[in-house]
Amino acid sequence: MSVIGNTQPSISIPETTTRFLEPRGSADGRLRYLTGGNGAPLVLLHTVRTQAEHFRHLIPLVQDRYTVYALDLPGMGHSQIVPGASYEEPALRAAVKEFITRLDLRDVILLGESMGGVLALTTAADLPDRIRRVVAINVYDYAGGIMRSGFLARCIITGVLAPGVGPLLAKLEPRPIMRAVLHGGLVDKAALRDDYLDELLKVGRRPGYSTVARSVYGSLPSLIAARSRYGEIKVPIDLVYGEKDWSRPSDRRANARLLPSARFTEVPNAGHFIALEKPHVPAHLLNQAA
Repeated sequence: MSVIGNTQPSISIPETTTRFLEPRGSADGRLRYLTGGNGAPLVLLHTVRTQAEHFRHLIPLVQDRYTVYALDLPGMGHSQIVPGASYEEPALRAAVKEFITRLDLRDVILLGESMGGVLALTTAADLPDRIRRVVAINVYDYAGGIMRSGFLARCIITGVLAPGVGPLLAKLEPRPIMRAVLHGGLVDKAALRDDYLDELLKVGRRPGYSTVARSVYGSLPSLIAARSRYGEIKVPIDLVYGEKDWSRPSDRRANARLLPSARFTEVPNAGHFIALEKPHVPAHLLNQAA
């Protein structure tokens, strides 16, 4: 059952409604999602340390052709934080599958960016009868990841994961540092709008969120392990990479070998956060597939 929630982010997306999927058991949390539009279901899965509003510029470009469901993944954004929850790939994938099956969505297109791209692919492997297509953008399934974005990001992530001092550092997100880290995933720095940065910082002050963030960063190796599932995917796939993404040519070639039938798109002058700086590119792919 879905109910309208009271969470009010600082960003509004026209013609969308905020809802929550209620948990079935005490080990699960409420999942917040945005929904709106008309047509076949399109489920959007965001990147590490972001939320549904990551797709704020993409949603208006596709909601005439799709009913959009943009999730806050477990514990992230405004979804419920459950103490002791796992943020390994299988647990996050299970939440996405639960969302799709509880809402009885069929003929679904899954679009995910970064971590969300991995989850879109592995969810398609698990739900072949419900998923029609996958658009996987800058899939985060290689060692290094965000630490390739620059020296500052390497220092911060290394510190956050360190024993002892890590939990303290995870609570510290000064605005200039957060901006600099996110800029490491963009070619067009202006694509990081101040209101979106404010929203991410506000969410980061939620009680328990620093523990979630630290757990997510610590679980990133599980995204690499998830590549073992790619060979099971039967639906059409679009692999999209920014020209300046953190992935290396060798990472992209490795996925091309695992997914030989996938259609490959490289986006010029784009970094890791294509949904922010080049939303027209995934919108074009989606509207072609509608």
